[in-house]
Amino acid sequence: MDSGMIGKIQKSKQYANERERIQINSLSVTFQGRNNGHQVSFQNGKWICDCDFFQTRERCSHTMALERILIQDADLTLD
Repeated sequence: MDSGMIGKIQKSKQYANERERIQINSLSVTFQGRNNGHQVSFQNGKWICDCDFFQTRERCSHTMALERILIQDADLTLD
């Protein structure tokens, strides 16, 4: 492994420990539900999910699960 890559690995470890430096601006995932998959995204500060429940409530189990993973567990912020 070259010295450039070693430096990048060390820097990545530093970034991983300084999570306040990370801000998510957009994100797109496929959430595998029990019946079928759902497309969930975060854009312009808002969650979007294609499931029926989200269409009427603007919140659903898929978006709440991702919030829990990204915000609480990973201690990140969403823009």
